[in-house]
Amino acid sequence: MQSSSLNFARAVHVLAASARSLGLVVPGFRSPPRLVGVQRSITRWPGGATVAVVVRGRPWPAVQADLVEGIVATNGLLSPASDRARAELWRAMELPPERDEQAA
Repeated sequence: MQSSSLNFARAVHVLAASARSLGLVVPGFRSPPRLVGVQRSITRWPGGATVAVVVRGRPWPAVQADLVEGIVATNGLLSPASDRARAELWRAMELPPERDEQAA
């Protein structure tokens, strides 16, 4: 079983590649947020943003959802573009690791 840090790094790598392929701005990612008591935060800066999420002690799907939503929020996407982006980002995370590495 991989550590939560390795899972986080792999998910960020996969999502960043997928977001770039969709023509989206890729935010920076970090863990944990600097704000105490929050599960996720987004800090905007000129030209981008940093998305911070709590990984430790949370269900992995919740962490993945925060990463996906961070990309959607960074890009200011609204429906239907946000729905299409979410579907593509989730699809990218479903690929088996071997397939990800071979495609890279």
